[in-house]
Amino acid sequence: MSSAGHQTQTTHPTVSVLVADIPLRRELEPLPAGVELVAEPAPDVELAVLGTELMRRMPGLIGELPGLRVVQSIFAGVDALLPHVPAGVTVCNARGAHDIGVSEWVVTMILALRRRLPELLAFQRAGTWERNINELTATGPAALDAIVDLDGASVLILGHGSIGRAVAARLEPFGAAVTGIAAHARPDAQPPEALDSLLPGADVVVVLLPLSADTERIVDAEFLARMKPGALMVNASRGRLVDTEALLRALRAGRVRAALDVTDPEPLPDGHPLWSAPNVIITPHIAGGVSEWQARSYRIAGEQIRRYVAREPLLNVARA
Repeated sequence: MSSAGHQTQTTHPTVSVLVADIPLRRELEPLPAGVELVAEPAPDVELAVLGTELMRRMPGLIGELPGLRVVQSIFAGVDALLPHVPAGVTVCNARGAHDIGVSEWVVTMILALRRRLPELLAFQRAGTWERNINELTATGPAALDAIVDLDGASVLILGHGSIGRAVAARLEPFGAAVTGIAAHARPDAQPPEALDSLLPGADVVVVLLPLSADTERIVDAEFLARMKPGALMVNASRGRLVDTEALLRALRAGRVRAALDVTDPEPLPDGHPLWSAPNVIITPHIAGGVSEWQARSYRIAGEQIRRYVAREPLLNVARA
């Protein structure tokens, strides 16, 4: 029994969380009582928030954390992380943090290629006002293939998770007809077996699948051959989902066009033939690299810390 005038104090066991000592730490707040943030590995660390700074210390970092129970990545993809995390340690991704950035990149690429922006920029760099693009001023054959809008275009999203749904939400106001394919059928997505029937009719195919043994090189020569002639393939996921040599052949033949934020190999070496291939736009894995993405990821990590301390189910579990 407590003595008069004194209240019994509740003590909270300390939960040690490894997270880089950077300004983004503030995005973790509010933190529950008993949480101690540490910037260096220690035997009692239970949860690690792996941002860009700590990822540079992988894979050796994991060996310095014998008490680790949960890894929270700030990235949406954790395929490179999984092989280095021991069995029994839960790995969570930052699904949702990249939806805005990646979906905006996808829409940007679709619009740019359907509106023939690369060819128009080439005329600009040459200092040429090409009269044979505008039908009103044309005096000869068209200088470009058809410029097409998105109204009524068929867009197939292969991997219809949170980013896929964000892409669909941004495309639908343009009048595009969007169909998603997910691991299991649901009201807004078809099952994987629907790909065979949907692929040949798609004007745009957006690849947003995670990398696995089942999805590696899913976009191969057969896949590309079955795409609609002149269709656009957009890859904002992992480079190894696409057979690079098969894609090169299809681009050179004018069979398809492509927008790639990821490549195989990656980084794409200087002088690689993909750089000079026709009908392609390549960006250096920056689709999700908008200024706010890390803040969003650390807010997700803060919610994970609160759930972990409260013993509530964790979000975005990639491997339990």
